[in-house]
Amino acid sequence: MRRLLIIGCGDVALRAIPLLGKRYRVFALVRDPAKCAALRELGVQPLLGDLDDRDSLTRIIGLADAVLHFAPPPNKGVQDTRTHNLLGALSQGKPPKHFVYISTSGVYGDCGGAWVSETHPLNTTSPRSQRRVDAEMQIRVWARRNQVNATILRVPGIYAADRLPLSRIQQGTPAILASEDSYTNHIHADDLARISIAALQYGKSCRVYHASDDSHLKMGEYFDQVADAHNLPRVPRVSRAEAQTVLSEILLSFMNESRRLSNRRMKRELKVKLRYPTVMAMLASIKPSKT
Repeated sequence: MRRLLIIGCGDVALRAIPLLGKRYRVFALVRDPAKCAALRELGVQPLLGDLDDRDSLTRIIGLADAVLHFAPPPNKGVQDTRTHNLLGALSQGKPPKHFVYISTSGVYGDCGGAWVSETHPLNTTSPRSQRRVDAEMQIRVWARRNQVNATILRVPGIYAADRLPLSRIQQGTPAILASEDSYTNHIHADDLARISIAALQYGKSCRVYHASDDSHLKMGEYFDQVADAHNLPRVPRVSRAEAQTVLSEILLSFMNESRRLSNRRMKRELKVKLRYPTVMAMLASIKPSKT
């Protein structure tokens, strides 16, 4: 049986694991020993190691036929030293045949609401997205050098029934007026798990895919749909100028980027049929609480 190594066992990875068991023997790099027991119950072999400590990665050398890299970059700098350490370890033995990296659609920066394909120029505007671009570049160079089929998934906002902005809505944090609002993009966590596995099977070498659904909402529309599904009051709207004074820098960084992702390549080449083609498709399954 082929061996698959998961790097970064967060929510999406845990959703993917049950779909992998019959195809792969699954290993996972784990920094926290407390998580090992739960992974073993899922049939996963945990391997202790830390991407911030290259010397701790010896157990993954030559181990895997395929790698799912879900781990985020470090929180500072403009380089992804974690991906650098991972690729360094994988280069010491027989490299994997397939490699899938979860990147971000933030690498495009603000596109003024335009439709964006995978060939759109990158325009990083923050150290956070610069680290992702650095990781993508590292992976492309490494994959070509080692003849690895490496696929990059650029991912927008991930949501699920338990990953919705309910606290923000309950606090009444304002959104921007519809006439000034930015387009945002989404993918359900279950669909992202399935897309990741499809990329292992069908992804082309050094190819980028948008792991995005069919929703093309403005950010305020998204908040309104979530609020309505949970019988919550809609958040107030403010002008973009007012938002600069009442919203945090992190929120503003997301609101200042507007684009609409095309997912045609993902559907055509990865043969993915979305379980939740729109946010509304998922929200419609939610039973609103009684008020």
